[in-house]
Amino acid sequence: MILDEILVQTRQGVAAAQGRLPLARLEEQLALAPPVRDFRAALAARPGPACIAEFKRRSPSRGWINRNADPAVVASAYQAAGAAAISVLTDAPFFGGSLDDLRRARAAVDIPVLRKDFVVDPYQVAEARAAGADALLLIVSALRQDELVRLLAEVRRLGMQALVETHDRAEVERALAADARVIGVNHRDLRTFEMDMTLAATMRPLVPSDRLLVAESGIRTADDAKRMQAVGVDAILVGEALMREPDPGAGLRRLLGGA
Repeated sequence: MILDEILVQTRQGVAAAQGRLPLARLEEQLALAPPVRDFRAALAARPGPACIAEFKRRSPSRGWINRNADPAVVASAYQAAGAAAISVLTDAPFFGGSLDDLRRARAAVDIPVLRKDFVVDPYQVAEARAAGADALLLIVSALRQDELVRLLAEVRRLGMQALVETHDRAEVERALAADARVIGVNHRDLRTFEMDMTLAATMRPLVPSDRLLVAESGIRTADDAKRMQAVGVDAILVGEALMREPDPGAGLRRLLGGA
């Protein structure tokens, strides 16, 4: 399964990074990180579904999307078009991203920036904060429950917030048990890459009103955004559809215009 392969390489990458820069030295850099921006508040403040607009160079299933895109230019265009927050894919082997992409995007905008990666170790949380991330993704299917709880605690210790990604009822229940405040429902099964665009609507009744629900994957058009709004989703995360546009900002304006 592709998720298993990604997680193996991720753990190898974390071990290599720790060899180059031990955690103690990495944490010394945290004092130099810019102040944290409030990710949850930024999503909650927008009427209709807020949009987390994603910078994404490639995907394992579709290959290169926009290899030479400039993260600062794209992030600025997203902010101008009405994005509530920016997501930056930092995985290198499968998505062609980097922490430098995150740094450049973060420096170009004044809205929150989320590190989207396969986070399995507290070291990656510290990496994210040192690079300027305000939030990061935690994927329930990639973590045991004790790991999820530990990583959420580490995220909060560093002043950040987490988007906790789920795909089914059991994973939503695990996210709630871990006290996740922003819960994502990924329409794409990371094990098979199959899509089910009904999942956000199905999971909406499970998520209490004091939590935010984010719909992820497969949202490409203004009509898709309107459907997510109609089922009570608080925010949407959109990446590939925008990154394929000649002008990602114009693409985001069209998408949000329908909602």
